[in-house]
Amino acid sequence: MFVKITRSGPRQYLQLVEAYRDDSGKAKHRTLATLGRLDQVSGDLDSVISGLLKVTGRSPELLTPAVPSIEFETARALGDVWALSELWESLGFGELRRVFKKIRHTTDVEALIRVMVFNRLCDPDAKLRVLRWLETIALPGVAT
Repeated sequence: MFVKITRSGPRQYLQLVEAYRDDSGKAKHRTLATLGRLDQVSGDLDSVISGLLKVTGRSPELLTPAVPSIEFETARALGDVWALSELWESLGFGELRRVFKKIRHTTDVEALIRVMVFNRLCDPDAKLRVLRWLETIALPGVAT
């Protein structure tokens, strides 16, 4: 069975149609019910579909689509930090990495200095909250 839209003059009708084969094996269609004019069918059709679902043992909740649950992640700021990173490298401050490797620190001191400087430039009110600020940005070369 399927639903078919037929025309009669300027009007369109909604029909419930069944496909079958006659005695000679030729495929044919048989109209089981005319559900009404397409421009006039509105809430009545929902009650017909709901009734058909009840008769077939299916739940009428199939008519209402399931709303997907959407969760939004907070975006990390990149623009100002990216511009400062480019400026940091162009001014030669990236060379501090080489200097601090000579004194055999296991910590990336240059990255820590860069984070603190960028924090003061991007969010001057948060000097005591550097670690919290670091979670809200995407800083190239620094793992958060």
